[in-house]
Amino acid sequence: MFVPKDSGFRQFGKYYGLAFLVPVSILVGYTIGYFLDKAFGTQHLKVVFLFLGIASGMIELVRELTKDDAGK
Repeated sequence: MFVPKDSGFRQFGKYYGLAFLVPVSILVGYTIGYFLDKAFGTQHLKVVFLFLGIASGMIELVRELTKDDAGK
């Protein structure tokens, strides 16, 4: 079944995925930092990777949203 690019279902799916992008990026960053802290016996890597997760989520969110604006 062909779904046009400007279909409401396609846009809903795209923006619904973006709603999970930032929280998952934050969770992945924190989890990586947590396990590295456990491995190296430190306390600061989870905070560093948490901020990296936040930054990567925001960057990807801005990329996706500006890609939408460029197409219109």
